[in-house]
Amino acid sequence: MPRGRYSLHDPHDHTPLAHEHFQCAPGPSGWRYVSQLTTSTGDHTGSVDLTLDDLGRPLRLELHAGSWQVRGAALDGVTWVRTDPTGTHATEGNVQAHAFTGTSPAFLIATTRLLRLTPSTPATRLRLVAFTDPVLAPRTVDQSWALVNRQTHTTDNGPLTVDEYQVTALDTGEQHAVHITGDVVLAAPGIELEDLESPPSTFD
Repeated sequence: MPRGRYSLHDPHDHTPLAHEHFQCAPGPSGWRYVSQLTTSTGDHTGSVDLTLDDLGRPLRLELHAGSWQVRGAALDGVTWVRTDPTGTHATEGNVQAHAFTGTSPAFLIATTRLLRLTPSTPATRLRLVAFTDPVLAPRTVDQSWALVNRQTHTTDNGPLTVDEYQVTALDTGEQHAVHITGDVVLAAPGIELEDLESPPSTFD
């Protein structure tokens, strides 16, 4: 069960945003990721709880940011309920999309589990609902993902396979790289792995 800490920052001006203290593991249903977000001084700012089924679809998502909360799942596309700080004006949403995304590294792992790309697979397009900080506002985004490189490295704990994905935002054409091993993000825009206490899980 990998556990560790990511640092999150603005990918454009590198302003520090949060530390994400996480643990994740494959389970009977598929894969689960839980994390707590804190400021650099240790103040709690939010949390992520994501469970995928064995096909990589979101069985359950619960996000907290400040006083805002989102609960969602794959249902007729993706469906969610977003609750405001007072709890009196909950709003529901539904979009014909494949899954959710956001600032947490969990969503990058979830997308790769859903797509199951190989180096020979052509770039695959998908539609995601992104929840943007700090108020978890939903926004539909279209992306293209391709697995452009796969390398195996020798480590003290055995071979480690690192996948490099090229992600393209289809509305702007902007491209960036995402490096993942197992269920841990090694590097991505706005994400840096600072601490890892145990090796990544491997998927069949």
